[in-house]
Amino acid sequence: MHTMTNSKVKDLHKNNMGKSISKVLQITFTLVLIVVILYYGKSILAPLAIACILSMLFVAPSVWMEKKGLPRWATALIAVGILIVCLVGIGFLLSWQLQNFAEQISSLKQNLSQILSSVQHWIQDRLDIDQAKQQAIAEEQMKSQPTDGSTVKQLASGFFGLLVDFILVMVYTYLLLFYRSRLKKFLLKIAPSGDQKKTMEIAESASKVAANYMTGLAKMIVVLWILYGFGFTAIGVENALFFAVICGLLELVPFIGNLTGTAIAIVGVTAQGGDTNMIVGVILIYGFVQFVQTYLLEPLIVGNEVNINPLFTIFSLVAAEAVWGIPGMILAIPVTGMIKIICDRIPRLQPYGYLIGSDKKAKKSFWKRKK
Repeated sequence: MHTMTNSKVKDLHKNNMGKSISKVLQITFTLVLIVVILYYGKSILAPLAIACILSMLFVAPSVWMEKKGLPRWATALIAVGILIVCLVGIGFLLSWQLQNFAEQISSLKQNLSQILSSVQHWIQDRLDIDQAKQQAIAEEQMKSQPTDGSTVKQLASGFFGLLVDFILVMVYTYLLLFYRSRLKKFLLKIAPSGDQKKTMEIAESASKVAANYMTGLAKMIVVLWILYGFGFTAIGVENALFFAVICGLLELVPFIGNLTGTAIAIVGVTAQGGDTNMIVGVILIYGFVQFVQTYLLEPLIVGNEVNINPLFTIFSLVAAEAVWGIPGMILAIPVTGMIKIICDRIPRLQPYGYLIGSDKKAKKSFWKRKK
C-alpha cells in the first residue's frame, strides 16, 4: 500500500513537471512568434503603434472639446492639425538653421581639412603610417563604395518612405480618435462577461500612463531647448539654436539620445573652428543640464509615470532597437510602462509586473500636484 502511494505521488509529480515544461514552451513559442511578427511587420505595425501613442495624448482634450459641442470628426481633425503644425514648425526651424550652415560651408571645409591633417599627423606619429599610405587606404575604401548614383537613390527612397510613414501616422491618429468608441466596445465584447469593468480599467490606466509620460516628455524637451539654447549661446557656439533643438529632440531616446546630441554638438563646434575651451564648455553645459533634468525636471514635470527599473529600461531600449530601430527606441519606454500596468492588474502576471517595476513610490508630477 505504501509503495502504491509513493508511485502515485511520483506520477503526480511527473505530470506537474510535464505541465510546467509545456507551459514554459508555450510561453517561449508565443514570445518568439510575437518578435517575428513585429520584426517582419515593422513597415505596417510601427506607424500604427506611433499613432496609438499619439492618439492617447489627445483623448482627454478631444473629450473636453466634444463636451463643448464640437463633433468628433472635428476634434480628431484638430488633434491631427496640432501635430502637423508642431512637426512642421520643428522642421522649419531646423531647415532655417541648416541654411546658416550652408552659408558657412567654405569655412567648415577649411576647418575640417585642418582637423583631418592633424589626425593624419597623429596617426603617422603613433602608428607609423605615413600620409601617402593613409591616402591610398582612403582611396581604396572610396573605390569600394558605389558610384552609380545609388546613394542618391537611397536618400530619395528614404525620404519618400519617411513621407509615406508620416502620412500613415497622421491618418491612423485621426481614425483612432474618430473610432475610439468602437474600439472601446470591441474590448468589451472580447472580454469575459465578469471582467469587462476590469478590462476597461486596465485599458484606461495604460492609456493615461502613456499619455502622461509623452506629455511630460514634451514639456521637458521644451525646457531643455531653452537651457541648451542659453548655454550654447553663452559660450559663443554658432548656430546654438540648431544644436539646442537637436539635443532636446534626441531626449526622445533615453540614455543614448542625450549622449548622441552632445557628440553632435562637439563635432559641430570642432568643425566651426571652436577651441578647446568651447568644447569643454559644451561638455560642462551637458553635465549641468543632465543634473537639472535628473533631479529637477523629471521629478517636477514628468514624475514617475512609467515606473520601470533601469535594467528593464535598458533591455527594452536594446530589444526595441533590434526589432524596430529608432521608432522602437522611441516607443520602448511608454509601451513597457503599459505592459507593466497590464501585468500589475492581472493576478497571474503580477510577478512579471514586479520584476519590471522599481521600488520607488510613484510621485505625481508638479503640474498634477498644482491641480
